[in-house]
Amino acid sequence: MKVQKLLVVGSGQMGSGIAQVAAQAGLQVLLHDIKQEFVERGLQTIARNLTRSVEKNRITEDDKQTILSRISPSTDLADANDVDFIVEAVTENMQIKTDIFRQLDEICPPHAVLASNTSSLPITELAAVTRRPEKIIGMHFMNPVPVMKLVEIIRGLQTADEVYQLVEDLARQMGKVPVSVNDFPGFVSNRVLMPMINEAIYCVYEGVAAPEAIDEVMKLGMNHPMGPLALADFIGLDTCLYIMEVLYEGFGDSKYRPCPLLRKYVKAGWLGKKSGRGFYVYT
Repeated sequence: MKVQKLLVVGSGQMGSGIAQVAAQAGLQVLLHDIKQEFVERGLQTIARNLTRSVEKNRITEDDKQTILSRISPSTDLADANDVDFIVEAVTENMQIKTDIFRQLDEICPPHAVLASNTSSLPITELAAVTRRPEKIIGMHFMNPVPVMKLVEIIRGLQTADEVYQLVEDLARQMGKVPVSVNDFPGFVSNRVLMPMINEAIYCVYEGVAAPEAIDEVMKLGMNHPMGPLALADFIGLDTCLYIMEVLYEGFGDSKYRPCPLLRKYVKAGWLGKKSGRGFYVYT
């Protein structure tokens, strides 16, 4: 099967980025969300990204218009009735994701593959709510999607080999580097990254150093482009907490216990850059 028409469910930061790279790869793309204003916001983000590329002479103005012409808005999941491939990129919540997968399984054609952009949740569990578990797979893009090359591809227990190969080829078509990962909580990226972020938060919690000092140590001493606390703010502290809880529940190991300070900040509504306050203040 050749993927020609792709649906992205969720038009936020990840979903709009996935839609952009798919359209740049020549695919016809539907960008879906529950409200028209959300979809419009996603389309505006894509347009801004492409404008920057034009200004940097990476693409021409004609290229930009061609890419945008390949993306259509959607607020009705019934639009999935003629797509070849779906990438779900909604909030990191198993109940929300399984509800969407059940609906899509009913709507989309039998040949369609359903991929989740989940950063930590089990693909096998998502597949279990459908009648096509062999066509369910994880396709975890990194943020920001147009820039980051990595895509973690996660097989569920019943994912077919030809479906894995299709997704690997699709990732390469989008200009990404696919890496095969087995279905464990957090996969590789977040199983390694989130405990580091959590430990940095413990350093703040225990008074080892200020956030600025911790980030400076990791940037200058470990050559990280961004410190772990600034990165946590960028990801969203609520997302960090949720992934730590998935790891803690999935492995039952105390090394994944979320720092109490992380819980406190999330309860206070200090979610990082998106709320204007996290470990740093954003104006």
